[in-house]
Parts: sequence; C-alpha cells; structure tokens
Amino acid sequence: MGDVPNVTRADAVAAVRNPLALIAERWTPQPRTVQRAALAALVMAVVIVITGGAVRLTGSGLGCPTWPSCTEDSLTTTRAMGIHGVIEFGNRMLTYVLCAAVGWAIIAARSQKPWRRSLTRLGWTQFWLVMGNAVLGGIVVLVGLNPYTVAAHFLLSTALIAVATVMWQRTREGDAAPRPLVGKAVGQLVWFLVTASALLIAVGTVVTGAGPHAGDSTEVYRIPIDWQTVAKLHAVLAWIVVTLTFALWFLLKAVDAPRGPLLRTRELFLVLLAQGALGYIQYWTHLPELLVGLHMFGSCLTWVGVLRLLLSLRERPLDDPGLTVSAPADRLVEHASS
Repeated sequence: MGDVPNVTRADAVAAVRNPLALIAERWTPQPRTVQRAALAALVMAVVIVITGGAVRLTGSGLGCPTWPSCTEDSLTTTRAMGIHGVIEFGNRMLTYVLCAAVGWAIIAARSQKPWRRSLTRLGWTQFWLVMGNAVLGGIVVLVGLNPYTVAAHFLLSTALIAVATVMWQRTREGDAAPRPLVGKAVGQLVWFLVTASALLIAVGTVVTGAGPHAGDSTEVYRIPIDWQTVAKLHAVLAWIVVTLTFALWFLLKAVDAPRGPLLRTRELFLVLLAQGALGYIQYWTHLPELLVGLHMFGSCLTWVGVLRLLLSLRERPLDDPGLTVSAPADRLVEHASS
C-alpha cells in the first residue's frame, strides 16, 4: 500500500477557500485535455438546446408544471405525469451534465501551466450563463410558456454557445496579440455576416413564438402575428447570409487568403445550404416536429460556423517549439485545427 498523503490543516483550509487553486497546484493537464474539456462544454451547450427543443416539440413544456420542483409535492416526475413529465424532467437533469462539462472546462483551464486567466474567465462566463438560463427556464414554466420568455431562453443559450466556441478556439491558440490574416475589407464583410446571422436567429425565435408548436397541449399564449409572414422574413435573412458567405468566398480567393478562412467559409456555406433546404421543406410540410428539431440543430451549427469563421481571420501563435511567429499562416491554422 502506498503512502497516504499528509494533508495538513492549512491544506484543508486552502481547499475550502480556493479549491481550484489547490487542484491547480497538484494537477497539470495536457493541452489536449484542456481542448477536449472546452469542446465538451460546447457540445453540451448544443445538446441542451436540442433537448429543450424536444421538450417543446413533444408538447412537454409543462410536463413539470412548476419549478424548481417538478410538482408541488414532488421534486422529481411521478408516474401519473406520464411521458411528458419524463421528457421535461430529463431536460432539467441534463442541465447538471452541462454544469459538469463547464466545471471540467473551468478546472482544466485553471490548472493549465502557465495559467491563462482569459481561458478561466471564459469558463466562468459559461457557468453564469448556465445559471442564468436555468433560472430563466424556471420562469418560462412559471409563466406558462410565454413565447417572449421562451425566445429569451433560446437567445441566452445562443450566447452560451458563442462563449463556448470562443473558449474552444482559444484553447488551441497562444496568448500573443492577435495578428490579422486578411485585410480590413474582408473583416468588415465577415462582421456583416455575423450581424445578419444573429438577426436570422433572433427572427427565428419570433417564428417559433408565433408558430403552431406552443410547447404544451393546453392553451398557450402566442405572439399575435402571422407566423408565415415572419417565416418569409426569416427566409430573406437566410438568403442574405448565404449571399454574404458566397461573396466572401470569392473575395478570399481573389486576395489569396490563407487556407484557414477559406476552409471555414466553405464549411459554413455547406451548412447553410443544408439548413436552407431543410427550412423550406419544413415550411412546405407545415412544420413537422422532426424537421423543426433538425432545423434547430442546424441553427446551432450555423452559429458555431459563423463564429469559427470570424475567429479564423486572425492568428495567435501557440507557445510551441515547433511553431514560430514567422511560421506560414496555413501551417498555424492546420496546427490549431488538429
């Protein structure tokens, strides 16, 4: 049997006061571990959006009619509540899995040597977004699935995905000052693309709030607007995003841009084509639940793709003996993508 570590009273006090610092003193994760932790947080942020959509699309939004407990008499779902209670309560439980993933990302970032404070802050930002959205989710239930609170709930999840994407990218970069890989005109075009994509997602929440999938079989208040009219505006914004992406591709080719931005633009364009086709099919088929759920997943992929494109326009070299600041930009991008 090995020796039992001698835990002093000072260690115990330090663990209570700052457990992250104590863990960081005794554990140094590999860079790939930190990257995987950040990726796990991003994946769970997307998963929680998809399962939240499943709650609404199956009419289980009030499967647990109160919050934070499931019923006035039970913390968990009961047999009498049926499958809707199981679905809604299951989505609540996934919040703890999301918290665990974000917690792992925070611990890994805090324990990395040298400590990168910016990574830890991104992790804590995700934590507080999760906590805020959990409370907002409870409010959604308490106000009977009011569509404005449902839209806010989704938009806060979108913000969480944005922060998680930035953290994942930053784990594969160094802390040097960012150096642009493209000209100012390209950067401005991409920012127009980001803005249009954000508007596209926001208008999509209005379509949801006015559309037929209220989230429960009972009478639920809907946004008093024709959802088909808003869906047409949503389609116009989608075409604007596709057009900007297409124009960006030609501009990047014309200026002989590095491989990274070109690759991210191509990936985004393919996602947009699939998402657009899916959007029209679900519109023509009167919003079947399965296609709406897939469209929500596509919305997450689109948002991640837009942000990855934005982040690919600059480089922050890794502190790696095999890479130097003067290394070719393509090599740096390929290394960061590995």
